[in-house]
Amino acid sequence: MALASTTLAAAIGATDGSLTVASATSLAVGRYIRIDDEVMRVQSGYVTAATTVPVARGVNGTAASAHPVTATIVHGEAADFSGPGVTAFTTYQNIRPRRIVSYTGATNTLTLPVAGEDLHVILNGTTADTFTVPVPTAEMTGCRLMISSNGAAQHVLTFTGGLSGAGSSYDVITINATAPASFEFVAVDSLWHLLVQPSGTLTAIAGVLS
Repeated sequence: MALASTTLAAAIGATDGSLTVASATSLAVGRYIRIDDEVMRVQSGYVTAATTVPVARGVNGTAASAHPVTATIVHGEAADFSGPGVTAFTTYQNIRPRRIVSYTGATNTLTLPVAGEDLHVILNGTTADTFTVPVPTAEMTGCRLMISSNGAAQHVLTFTGGLSGAGSSYDVITINATAPASFEFVAVDSLWHLLVQPSGTLTAIAGVLS
């Protein structure tokens, strides 16, 4: 069977033994589930087509953690995850770690990555979120931060102190509500740099898909 995707219909904590999905299509006992950086496995008590799914948490060497409502779920057989891009099932040596986290809600503040890792943040759903990105610490130089929306929503990203330290004249990215979008930044000497910067004098950066 191929990989399938759905979303969490309710938030789960790190110790919860089941999750509620928006769609049970293709779910079956033994299938693997990936949410953010955690891998789970559907337990034998699962009832076909049910949206409440008993799971074994933190399998394949991953850590059980909390996940917000509308977080993206990808599920399939073990062989479906065999591609080199699926790091939940393949361990690579001497490659910089990249962690995935997701946020849902009207207002959120980023928990900064640790020194030596990159971070991919997913803003869930179609409800606009006001998302604040704190100033990176000095030891985070070289850390890359990618922020993606997985639904069409006018999320507002505010960078404390401004991108490249430019202050309030260069601190806001507003994502166009027409379609999802992604932005990538790198920490340099306690500043966030946008990897591809627009030209001109701006009071805000408009992330628009045309």
